[in-house]
Amino acid sequence: MTDPGSEPGSQTSPPRGAAVLEQMGGISGLIYSSLPVVVFVPVSSAFGLMPAIGAALAVATLILAWRLLRRGSVQPAISGFFAVGISALIAYLVGASKGYFLLGIWMSLFWAVVFTASVVVRRPLVGYIWGWVNTHDRRWRGVRRAVLAFDVATLVWVAVFTSRFVVQHHLYDADQTGWLGVARIAMGWPLTAVAALVTYMAIRAAQRAVREHHGIDEAAGDTEAAGDTEASQAGDSAQKPR
Repeated sequence: MTDPGSEPGSQTSPPRGAAVLEQMGGISGLIYSSLPVVVFVPVSSAFGLMPAIGAALAVATLILAWRLLRRGSVQPAISGFFAVGISALIAYLVGASKGYFLLGIWMSLFWAVVFTASVVVRRPLVGYIWGWVNTHDRRWRGVRRAVLAFDVATLVWVAVFTSRFVVQHHLYDADQTGWLGVARIAMGWPLTAVAALVTYMAIRAAQRAVREHHGIDEAAGDTEAAGDTEASQAGDSAQKPR
C-alpha cells in the first residue's frame, strides 16, 4: 500500500506529505501562527489598540527571527509576519481591535467560494493540490470514484471555511473581540486537523480507485493482446502447406 504522498502504485517514490507539512512550518509552525492572536487580544483588552498592534508585531518578528536563527523553513514565518502586519494595518485603519480579524474572516469566505466552485465545475481543488504535490499526477481525473473522493474532501474544507466565516463574522458584528480571538484559535488548527484527516482518507480512497481502474485496463489490454496473438498463430497454422 502506497503512502498518500507517493505516486499511485509506486512503493519507491518518497512521501511528500512531510514536505508539505515542512512548507507550512511543521508542527511548531502551526503553534507559532496562533501566538500573535494569543498576545493581541489580552493586550488590547488591558492597554488598547496600539499596544496590542505593537505586541502582535513584536511576537511575529520574534518568530521570524527564531526561524532564521534555526535555519529552518522561513517561508511560513515570512508569510505569517506579513499576515500579522496586514491584519494590524486593517485594525489601525478601522480604529478598533476587532479589525485585526477582518483579513481572516474574509479570506475564509474567499476560500469557501473557491473550493465550492471547484466542486460545481467537477474540478475538486483538493485533487489538484494533491496532484501538484504528487509530481503533477492527474490520472485521477479519469476515475469517477477518485473524483468523488476528492469532492468529499473538498466539501469538508468548504464546511471548515464557511463555519469560520459565519461564526467569526457574527462575533465581529457583535463587537466580541475577546471571543473573536477564542474562535480564531479554536476554529483554526483543530478544524484544520479534522479536514486534513478527511483529506488523507480521500487520498487513500482515490489511490485505490486509480490502481484498480488502471489494473482493469491493463488486464483488458493483456487479454486483448493474447487474443490477437492466438488468432495470428491460428492464421499462420492455416496457411502452412500440408
